[in-house]
Amino acid sequence: MIQFVLFVGVLIFLFLTGLPLAFALGITGFIFMVFTWGTSVSFGIIAQRLFYGVNNFVILAIPLFILVGKLMNTGGITDRIFRFANLLVGHWKGGLGQVNVLASMLFAGTSGLAVADTAGLGLVEIKAMRDAGYDDDFSCAITGASSTVGPIIPPSVPLVIYGILASTSIGRLLIGGILPGVLVGLLLMAMVAFYATRKGYTLNRKATIRELWGGFKKAVGPSLTPFILIGGMLSGMFTPTEAAAIAVLYALILSAFVYREIKVSDLWRLLKETAVETAVITFIISCSMFYGWVLIRSRVPIILLEAFTSVSASPLVILLILNAFLLIIGCFMDTTAAICILTPILIPLITKVGIDPVHFGLVMVLNLMIGLLTPPYGMNLFILSKISGLSPLRIARASLPFFIPLLIALFVITLFPSVVTFLPNLVFGPPK
Repeated sequence: MIQFVLFVGVLIFLFLTGLPLAFALGITGFIFMVFTWGTSVSFGIIAQRLFYGVNNFVILAIPLFILVGKLMNTGGITDRIFRFANLLVGHWKGGLGQVNVLASMLFAGTSGLAVADTAGLGLVEIKAMRDAGYDDDFSCAITGASSTVGPIIPPSVPLVIYGILASTSIGRLLIGGILPGVLVGLLLMAMVAFYATRKGYTLNRKATIRELWGGFKKAVGPSLTPFILIGGMLSGMFTPTEAAAIAVLYALILSAFVYREIKVSDLWRLLKETAVETAVITFIISCSMFYGWVLIRSRVPIILLEAFTSVSASPLVILLILNAFLLIIGCFMDTTAAICILTPILIPLITKVGIDPVHFGLVMVLNLMIGLLTPPYGMNLFILSKISGLSPLRIARASLPFFIPLLIALFVITLFPSVVTFLPNLVFGPPK
C-alpha cells in the first residue's frame, strides 16, 4: 500500500504545482522506476515505452474527430442544426429548452467533445433563449447539461483515448455510446418539460410541413454525419479511424463547397489549432502509457485490487464505489487528464472482477462529463460564464436540477450493463 500512496502522491503533488500533465506523468514514472530498480534504470526502455504509447493507428482518429468539430462549428452548421431542432420540437413543453437538448444530440454526432458543443452551439442557444424571454439561469443550465451528451453519442474523443489506454475495441466503445446518449437526452427532455411547467414558459407554434421540409433540407447534410460514421462501421466498410477521415472529408465538402462558409485562411487556422491540440493530447497519451507500464511492473494495480476486493468482490459494489470516486475526481480534474491517469490504474481491477471494459468506459466518461458542470474545475461552467456573463457559481447553482436526470442515467447504465453492451454485442458479437 505504501507503493500506491507514493506513486499517486508524487503525481498529485506534481499536478498541484502546475506542472503540465504529460510531464507530471512522465516524471512520476521515472521517479518510481529509480525508487524500484535503482541505478539499473534503462533510458532506452523509457524511450521505447514513450514511443510505444503513440505507435497506434487508432490515435489518428483523435485529430480527425477534433477537426470535424472545428469544421462544423466554423462552417455555419451549428446554426442549421439549431434551426432544424427548433422546427422539430420547439412546440413541445419547454420550447427552446427541448430544442437545446435535441440540437446537442444532433451535434454530438459531429464533434465528439462536450466543450465544442458548449462553445459552438452554446452561443446560438443562449442568444436564442434570451431573445425568446427565457431566464439566463435556465438557459445556461440546460446548455451545460445537454453538452454532456457530446462525448457519449459517437464520435467521442474521450472514448477513443480511453480505448487506446485500455486496449479495448474503439468500435465497440463508440457503438456502445448510442443508447446511453439517447437515454441522457430523453431524461434531460423530461426534466425540461417538468421545469417549464413550473416556470410557465409559453410554447412555440407548431411548424408546418413546408417549414419542416425547408429546415430538413438545410440540416440534412450535417445530420447525416453520425449515420455515415456508424453505418460505415456497422457495415464493415471502414474502421473507426477511417470513419473519422471520411467524416473530415464530408465536413470539409459541406463547409467549403456546399455552404461556402469556410475560406482557405479559415482552413489553415483550423488545421493549426487541431495540430496543437493533437500534439498536447498525443504527448499526454505517450506519457500515460509509460506511466501505466511502470504501474503494472510495480504491482500497484494488484495492491489496489486487493484493497478493493477486501471490501467486496461484487462487480456492482466496486462499480458503485468507483462511481462515487469518479464523480469527486471530475470536480477537480480535466476529463483527458482523469482518463489518462486513472485508466492504467483501474483497468486491471475491473477486468479482474469481471466488469466489461466497454461498459466501464461509458460509466467513466459519463461520470467525468458530469464533472464538467461541477465547481471548482468544471470547464463548461467557465465557457458558459464567458458566453453569458453570469458567474460560474451562479451557473453551477442553476444546474443543480439537471444533475437529477444525469445521475439517473448514470445509475441506469451502472446497474444495467446491457444498455451499453447490447448494440456492440449485436453488431460485433459477444466479446471474446
